[in-house]
Amino acid sequence: MSNKAIVAGVGMIPFSKPGKSESYDAMGVAATRAALADAGLQYTDVQQAYVGYVLGDSTSGQQSLYQVGLTGIPVINVNNNCATGSTALFLARQAVETGSVDVALAMGFEEMVPGALAATDSGRKPIMEMLNRTKDELLGPLPDVMITGQYFGGAGKEYSEKYGVGADVFAQLTVKSRKHAANNPFAVFRDPVTVEEVLASKPILGPITRLQCCPPTCGAAAAIVVSPAYARRHGIQGVEIVAQSMTTDVASAFNSHSMIKAIGFDMAKLGAQQVYEHAGIGPKDIDVVELHDCFTANELLSYEALGLAPEGGAEKFIRDGNNTYGGRYVINPSGGLLSKGHPLGATGLAQCAELVWQLRGTADKRQVDGARVGLQHNLGLGGACVITLYRKAT
Repeated sequence: MSNKAIVAGVGMIPFSKPGKSESYDAMGVAATRAALADAGLQYTDVQQAYVGYVLGDSTSGQQSLYQVGLTGIPVINVNNNCATGSTALFLARQAVETGSVDVALAMGFEEMVPGALAATDSGRKPIMEMLNRTKDELLGPLPDVMITGQYFGGAGKEYSEKYGVGADVFAQLTVKSRKHAANNPFAVFRDPVTVEEVLASKPILGPITRLQCCPPTCGAAAAIVVSPAYARRHGIQGVEIVAQSMTTDVASAFNSHSMIKAIGFDMAKLGAQQVYEHAGIGPKDIDVVELHDCFTANELLSYEALGLAPEGGAEKFIRDGNNTYGGRYVINPSGGLLSKGHPLGATGLAQCAELVWQLRGTADKRQVDGARVGLQHNLGLGGACVITLYRKAT
C-alpha cells in the first residue's frame, strides 16, 4: 500500500424487517445519495463503483446506480456472502491506493425475505461442501436446526464445553447489543431484553437461543473513498483507512476437527495479525470496534480471534464489562448485527459508517469518548474475512 485511502463520506438508511422496506435499488439510491452529500461530492465525481449484494440478479448494481446518474463509469457487482459489503470497500480502497482512481464508491444493499437463511438446492455442487462435511462429522445430522444455527451453535457448544462457560455468558451479549441499539435510529431491534428473556427464547443449538441470532433484514449503506491528494484539493476532512486485509480459510478450518476453526476463527485471526503488523497498531491502541456478531457465539469467539481478549479469556472479558461503555473497548456501539440487523450486502458498509461517525465524534448518544482508532471485522462463510483499521484524521 503506497497511498493511503480516505473515507470522505458515508451514508445508510434505517434497516427494516423484510416486507417493510423499499426495493433494493431504491435503498441503494438513498444510501448512495446520503454518502455523496456527506462527502460534499456529486455522482459525476465518482470514477468507479463497487456494489455488493448476495440475493439478486447480475447487474443489480447498475439498476440502482443508473437512477443516480448515467456517467459511463465501471460498475462492478460484488458477492462474497456476508463479507460482501466490506469486500466492495476493499476493492474501492484498493483502486484508490493503487492510483487507478481518485474517487471510488462502495455501496451495498439487500432485500431479504422473512425467516432464517437456508441452504438452497440449485442443482449445482454446494459452495460450502468442506464446511458441511466438517459439520456433519462433528455434529451429526440436525435436520430440525437451521443451517447457520448448526455452524455457530456448534462452535458455541464447543467453546462452552472446552472452557466451562455457561449459557448466561453468551446471553449477556444480546443484552449488551440491545442496550447499544437503543441509541441507534438505524437499528431494527431497540427494545431492551434481560438475560432471562434471552435464555427463555427458543433453543437453537448448544448455548444459542433465538434471541442470540441476527434477524433477516433489508437495508443499504455506502462509502465514498478518495485519495489523500484529492481530499486536500477539495478540503475534505475524512477518516483514514490505515490498513485493511482480506483473508480466506486456511487448512486448519477443515483439518482441526473443530467447529470454532470451521466458522472462520483462524482466517479472522490471520487478517487481524496482518492489519496490526502493517499499521503498527495493536489491540491496545483500539478504542471502538464493529465486529460480525451474526450469533452471540461469533461475537465471543471474535474477541479472541482479534486479540481483544486472550484465548479462553472471553468470559472474564465479558463479565468485567470490557466490551461496552466504561470498559476497555466499546464493541458494536451500533447494536451490531444482532440488533441493528444484517442485510447481507450492506452490513460491511454499515459497520464502516458507524466507525466513521464514531471517529468524527458525530455518533450522538452512541459516541465513544475520545475515539481515535476503530477496528472493523466482517466475516462471510465460504469464506472471506475483511479486517479494516481506521484512524481519526489529524
